[in-house]
Amino acid sequence: MTPAEVGDQMRVPIPDEATDRRAAHQNGFQDDGLLLAFTVPTARVDAFLTRLAPEQPLTHRAEALTRSVKPMTPFAHLGLKEPETLADVRGGPVCAPCAGELNSLEVAVHPIDAQRSRVCLRGVD
Repeated sequence: MTPAEVGDQMRVPIPDEATDRRAAHQNGFQDDGLLLAFTVPTARVDAFLTRLAPEQPLTHRAEALTRSVKPMTPFAHLGLKEPETLADVRGGPVCAPCAGELNSLEVAVHPIDAQRSRVCLRGVD
């Protein structure tokens, strides 16, 4: 699936200024996994996150998680590291349950450098 198609299925509009757009749809036995990642100017991250309307404030994690993380739908499918293995990440659930057929959606944002941040979204459909 294309990033636009996965974004539509997640009901997440990809910002026009997003670059390095990547997406995957993984068929599962009961649920499907959806991945969407893109890079945006760091100055635009808060506006994007506000549009997601998280029910709870997103959390900031300064350090990478030390426990082993084996997600059902890994970002390795997109050639990216798992957000849990990175330091300086802001994220959390943005809907549970979500509208339509989407069961859950989580976001993680990691700064790449002073100007750009990578947004990673993982959904279960």
